[in-house]
Amino acid sequence: MASGGIETFPNPRPGRPYEIDTRCPEFTSMCPKTGLPDFGEIRITYVPDATCIELKSLKYYLLEFRNKGVFYEALTNQILDDLVAACAPVRMTVVGDFTPRGGIRTTVTATYTRD
Repeated sequence: MASGGIETFPNPRPGRPYEIDTRCPEFTSMCPKTGLPDFGEIRITYVPDATCIELKSLKYYLLEFRNKGVFYEALTNQILDDLVAACAPVRMTVVGDFTPRGGIRTTVTATYTRD
């Protein structure tokens, strides 16, 4: 168990750099100003090091945002921070691609690269 209840498992090919792309097309959160639901897709792309993210725990972690009032920018960066803390990847990008509201579409991209 790791950050935010996100579980990991040993990377089956730790000596080989490869990329994992996970999409969560039914993501929901709540607008902190109006309390109305926000909808979007969260895309997670990473190169694992010693561990990979277990998907069932990721699903439950993302469901926790359903009733949280949070701005897109904070939300995307929080997901990146929690996932990096959980699995210590070589690099990771989290994209929050949010459904238009009031004629405005927003996409937030947060990236981590190990030094």
